[in-house]
Amino acid sequence: MSHTVATPLPGATAIPAVEIPTVDLRELAPWALFAGLLGLLVVFRVSADQGAVSLFAGTAVHEWAHDGRHLLGYPCH
Repeated sequence: MSHTVATPLPGATAIPAVEIPTVDLRELAPWALFAGLLGLLVVFRVSADQGAVSLFAGTAVHEWAHDGRHLLGYPCH
């Protein structure tokens, strides 16, 4: 049984090896904390604002987030 070996075409360049970068968890922790706090702020704005706890007066925030509240299952009226 004979095996054939592929020979590169004339003028072809070799594809360099790809290195996968490593990320230290200590470098990732501040970004994870920031993303978590931002996510909590978004959940607050959609779920609780213009209700018992409100940052702004009026109903503008409630109306802007109205459909999102229903989509997430929050009762708002």
